[in-house]
Amino acid sequence: MKQITKITWILSLAVIGFSCSNKELESRLAKLEGKMAQLETKNGVRTTPAAAPTSAKVPDVKPDGPLPTFKFSEESFDFGTITEGDVVDHVFSFVNEGDAPLIISSATASCGCTVPVWPKAPIAPGEQAEIKVQFNSRSKPGIQNKTVTVTANTYPKVTRLKIKANVNKANPS
Repeated sequence: MKQITKITWILSLAVIGFSCSNKELESRLAKLEGKMAQLETKNGVRTTPAAAPTSAKVPDVKPDGPLPTFKFSEESFDFGTITEGDVVDHVFSFVNEGDAPLIISSATASCGCTVPVWPKAPIAPGEQAEIKVQFNSRSKPGIQNKTVTVTANTYPKVTRLKIKANVNKANPS
């Protein structure tokens, strides 16, 4: 059973990795991301996302003691209509509203065309910081929905930031 789970996980990563070069797979991924967003939000309230598969299923239990807490000014951003080949970026600002230093261990994008940059140093309670997300629209015509998964010492451990854009085909010159 563990072997099947590993194979499924590896195949999922392979599909995501190759999705940036295949328009049909990219479209499927965008639809799945949209469905994930709908499932994660019930009546406008973000619910705890499912944990990544592991060999031992450990429930995501809220730890005792003081915790850091993300308070983003926004968790999604729409670039609107851009031209294929444009490289655009957006800054997601947040405050640690918790009672302990916030440490972001990773920020990963759903596609290689999206690159997040996050603070590596701990963010003290009450301190403001930013996560910059850059999107390269080269070879990405159509509506694009991308997700940045931020993993930190918060509860829940994972927060998802979303960007989208309507990419118009570039005029051949």
